[in-house]
Amino acid sequence: MSDPQKIKIIKELSRPGVLFSLARVAGSSRVFVGASDAKVYDLDVMAEKPAPRELKGHESYVTGTVLAGNQLVSSAYDGRLIWWDTDTQQAIRTVDAHKRWIRDLLVTPDLSRVVSVADDMVCRVWDVESGKLVHELRGHAEKTPNHFPSMLYTCAVSPDGAYLATGDRVGHNVVWELSSGKQVAVVETPTMYTWDPKARIHSIGGVRSLAFSPDSSLLAIGGIGQIGNIDHLGGPARLEVFDWRKNERTHEFSDGKIKGLNERLVFHPENKWLLAAGGDHNGFYQFFDLATSKSIKHDKAPMHIHDMVFDADTDEIYAVGHGKIVVWQMSDEEEVADEEATG
Repeated sequence: MSDPQKIKIIKELSRPGVLFSLARVAGSSRVFVGASDAKVYDLDVMAEKPAPRELKGHESYVTGTVLAGNQLVSSAYDGRLIWWDTDTQQAIRTVDAHKRWIRDLLVTPDLSRVVSVADDMVCRVWDVESGKLVHELRGHAEKTPNHFPSMLYTCAVSPDGAYLATGDRVGHNVVWELSSGKQVAVVETPTMYTWDPKARIHSIGGVRSLAFSPDSSLLAIGGIGQIGNIDHLGGPARLEVFDWRKNERTHEFSDGKIKGLNERLVFHPENKWLLAAGGDHNGFYQFFDLATSKSIKHDKAPMHIHDMVFDADTDEIYAVGHGKIVVWQMSDEEEVADEEATG
């Protein structure tokens, strides 16, 4: 497998603004990036002189970009989903999907459905081919326990396409059966919600990332622990892992060395490790070995990371965030051994 201890940056591109989302064309270095200037950018990251092409159609931050064949679907704070032809960069379809900011977007493994979550506290499942609504899932309260508007930040789909998970501001997570839209489990992570009743009368935190293990038995939930000063993301990055069917927590990682939000979680396809990435005003990434319940590698990132994807061999990581696109490469353990043997 690719070795997290042998990781290095092979490309770093500076871009204006904040980059929230990333979709990569399989087997290539072509990516689609959603940005804070309301545009999607189509570019070859590894080109000597990348020349981004602009896809214009949104009116606010583009928070989601996913690929389904030769179609790209994007989401934004304007509440819209836009289908694009990746060959022509032209819009195919626009759907008014949510009444409030769309926070996250995913595509199912079979590429037949896209899933959106938004601050109207609704998860919606859409047919990729027609753009029609398939399911409307309601399992998150519109208000926090302190009577302020809540947010529905993130979603994840299991590798087998059978289950969908959603997570919100107060640490309430719901697992759904994707085919029927039926709610099948609830997992609570209240430590990821901080309420300040005195200085600011405000809350911060929430579940910012979710991921199912390769066999779909575990649900990893990422966010931030309790925060002393809610004007800053100064709390410890927090990761909890559950056997969601039993509602039993199997792992907890929050040692205070890494501070900020866990914005994205990715499992190795053979469950060799779990990668978390995010940031506060700085960025970080961290690899965990669930078999030993230990962190096996952590380091700073060049920026606060908002989204990341792997290639099929899990030896390259593409990531976007505050002002940058970065590509990391991990050496394979066997390759490292061969290099050491030939000295």
